[in-house]
Amino acid sequence: MGPSARIPYLRHDRRMQCITIAIIALGACSAQTYEPKLAHTIYWSDGDSGRIDGLEFRLADVDAPETGGVGAAIGGAECERERELGFEAKAFMVELTKDAELVITSREAPDRFGRVVLSLSADEEDVARSGLDAGYLAPWPHDGSQALLEKPSWCDH
Repeated sequence: MGPSARIPYLRHDRRMQCITIAIIALGACSAQTYEPKLAHTIYWSDGDSGRIDGLEFRLADVDAPETGGVGAAIGGAECERERELGFEAKAFMVELTKDAELVITSREAPDRFGRVVLSLSADEEDVARSGLDAGYLAPWPHDGSQALLEKPSWCDH
């Protein structure tokens, strides 16, 4: 069973594809000029954040289900289903980036937790786009530190 069957919210209907394309385009337009940088090591905390070459990061304009314990103050899932989906998203990202050529393609100011917000490619494939296409991530666009939409809920489906 593919992730879209497990996560109805992320089924790839025409509307979701249009929203996702618009979000990525918005991010491309708002990104500052950045010289892509080759990265060597990556550790995923969950499906949208971790450490790359020792730098704490968060992928730009996407959200993944949380893997922390239900109710934890920071990084906690809202329900057990979200936590399960979070571990699936993390496993997808680990597999996608394992042994891949990693390039940080854009870098923005740190988020409220001090993580650098960035875009990343693995073997020339946009990591966030891959996670969205596979149904493990949801669009969560930002303008700087301001979210443009509510944080996706992973427990409503």
